[in-house]
Amino acid sequence: MSEALHEIALTVNGVVRRTAVPARRLLSDCLRQNLGLTGTHVGCEHGVCGCCTVLMDGEPVRSCLTFAVTAAGHEITTVEGLAGPDGSLSPVQRAFSECHALQCGFCTPGFLCTVTALLRETPAPTDEQVVEGISGNLCRCTGYQNIVKAVHRAAELIADEDGTPAPAGGEA
Repeated sequence: MSEALHEIALTVNGVVRRTAVPARRLLSDCLRQNLGLTGTHVGCEHGVCGCCTVLMDGEPVRSCLTFAVTAAGHEITTVEGLAGPDGSLSPVQRAFSECHALQCGFCTPGFLCTVTALLRETPAPTDEQVVEGISGNLCRCTGYQNIVKAVHRAAELIADEDGTPAPAGGEA
């Protein structure tokens, strides 16, 4: 006997997407398998590592702990949706590249989504706020110094785009 499927509609990266999923399908699996968005990575499958972090209605969520059916009707932003419509990198993506804040890249999509939300909430974070803000994301390669630098650089880039004074965030 096959498991019943539930029709869901969710807005992913600005596009309404419809798919049918079993009740227990995780959002991470729905994004990757049903919708073909493989930028969301799955690491620990327990919500500890943060690799699977996406934005739901602008807030970071662990997609490996979220059932796809609960995301129905919500706005989901994955790493693929952070770039501009023309493919230009977001300030956070540019800063991670400029500051060498990635190594193997496996954790990067989760960090990018987390930092995007962090800087929306706290546009000029201190070092302590950055460390706290990224504390739910694990990286086994970088040592975090360049990630912290990248968050401050992203804050500068965002301030430049907005025409606001550059943030006075701490140095890593």
